[in-house]
Amino acid sequence: MERALSAPGKLFVSGEYAVLWGGVARVAAVAPRTAAYVRRREDARVHVCLEEGSLGGSVTPRGVRWEREVPAGFSFVARTLDEALRAHGRASQGFDFAVAPSAVGPNGQKLGMGGSACATVLAAESARYVLEERYDALKLALLAHTQGQGGKGSGGDVAASFAGGVLRYRRYDVTPLVDASNGGRLSAALTESASVDVWRLPVPRVSMAYAFTGESASTRVLIGQVEARLEAAGRQAFVERSNVVGQVMEDGLAGWDFRGFSEAVKAQHALLLELGPLETEGMRRVLSMAAAYGCVGKLSGAGGGDGCILFAPDAEARAELCKGLESRGFHTLLLEAEQGVRGETQVDARLRAWVDALV
Repeated sequence: MERALSAPGKLFVSGEYAVLWGGVARVAAVAPRTAAYVRRREDARVHVCLEEGSLGGSVTPRGVRWEREVPAGFSFVARTLDEALRAHGRASQGFDFAVAPSAVGPNGQKLGMGGSACATVLAAESARYVLEERYDALKLALLAHTQGQGGKGSGGDVAASFAGGVLRYRRYDVTPLVDASNGGRLSAALTESASVDVWRLPVPRVSMAYAFTGESASTRVLIGQVEARLEAAGRQAFVERSNVVGQVMEDGLAGWDFRGFSEAVKAQHALLLELGPLETEGMRRVLSMAAAYGCVGKLSGAGGGDGCILFAPDAEARAELCKGLESRGFHTLLLEAEQGVRGETQVDARLRAWVDALV
């Protein structure tokens, strides 16, 4: 039994930080997609294959008994497979799982499009397939990814990679699932727990793009810094304002009033900047150029690096903007809403080779 899969990355359209404190986020699933491959084994061994090497272990009803300490680069996938086997809850055959590396820019830096969330979703769905389980792979991925981030993430990136499209999303509380996993009741909890509050929005009529500034930042560190500065009352006030602006942005994605939509995008960006020094010089240059081309944009994600999501009234304006940004050294991507995690007809030859090379 084998399966090839792929899943998209993500970019936040609105609601960064607010979603951490009970607010609403809009998140887009976007290319490039990440490929994965899973193959069932005849024995009870498990292997994870990444570009940097492989990690092995043995199946148990309480997770994988890894043969060595799990390296940082394997942590999200390893945690996801542990939770999948806890949800399975009984002895089973093992499997080999390979996942391609996250997309990078010309300088080799990650683009900040949710690589760990994408890998987590692919691991959750791959394990569900080879174990012939019917658990909710989105809930399991949210559980594993939130734990892997020390409880700091919103899960919006996980939801986007799983469900695809442009989503409206509220943070999912994984606390009951954590307790159930620790108590050997994860299978029942995945069925009985509340549904994930996620809704797919209509396909945007505005044209979207991404500009990478060539800098990277730690989401976990930035969230910790912001939360240290803002007390509960301040967070609630921020959420209320973000939700209002985010709803205007959601309505504006339909493309009927680009001027009004542009003002909402600028307001969302300005609101984020009230949280601290999240905007870099590269971002300021990108957004200034967007305005010069009759377009608009904002930082996407935690800030402090990575890049900006950009919106244009039509494909022609988007193409001209991206051409101008590329001429000034910025890496750009044309964006369309992508499908969520899905099976593929062809296996990535590189991933199959990694698995075939296992002893």
